[in-house]
Amino acid sequence: MLTANAIGILKDKIQLIRPKEDQAIYLVGPVKLPVNLYGETKIFQWYCWLECGEVTEDVERIVEKLSSVNLAEMQQSSVLVYGDFENAEEAIIRMHSICHTGDIFGSKRCDCGYQLKKSMQLITEFGTGALFYLANHEGRGIGLFSKALAYVLQENGLDTVEANLALGFVDDARNYDDAIEVLKALRSKPVTLMTNNPRKLEALQQAGLNVSERQPLWGDVSEFNEKYLQTKIKRSGHLKGGHPDE
Repeated sequence: MLTANAIGILKDKIQLIRPKEDQAIYLVGPVKLPVNLYGETKIFQWYCWLECGEVTEDVERIVEKLSSVNLAEMQQSSVLVYGDFENAEEAIIRMHSICHTGDIFGSKRCDCGYQLKKSMQLITEFGTGALFYLANHEGRGIGLFSKALAYVLQENGLDTVEANLALGFVDDARNYDDAIEVLKALRSKPVTLMTNNPRKLEALQQAGLNVSERQPLWGDVSEFNEKYLQTKIKRSGHLKGGHPDE
């Protein structure tokens, strides 16, 4: 049972975002998060969000339901905010898809781990920005187990797109709707989007967001991921710039 004191603390930290009548997004934060970034401690403000079929602003009901839902078996996304993200005239953002192998293990089969750390570095250097960490985007939206199967196929000659299609998936199943709603709740002024992926840019623009600029994010090219990066450009339409082939 939640105490009155706990309710009083949490009610100012949970925000209801309701893009649809029957679907809610609950955003909790900010939480001060000191991050070790290339040997330096940078202070971010961390938010996490949860999609839910029930729309309510009753904080006690929201929290008490959590113990009966095994959220550890589910995925929740979050965002790291740096600087005065709400009010600064310009801000830089990254919509980063979770990559268990690249982000956690440091795999060089892809460039995801590099993009994660590099985008955080660029945000702190810029002075204001946000890193959206999208937890349901593993393997371009196919999940970790399916991604492992796709890797097996890739080791036997298929490229990234061919492997996903062979498993019955589309090339890219990712959806940015929830992240866009959270971005709208945190900021209304223009943003610069760090991405090589035109689909991310189109998703923000079609949602009516003011994207003032796109900044490429290529790097950490090696013998292990060169084919993967070329597939992104040739098969998935990723935009060149800041890349050896530009």
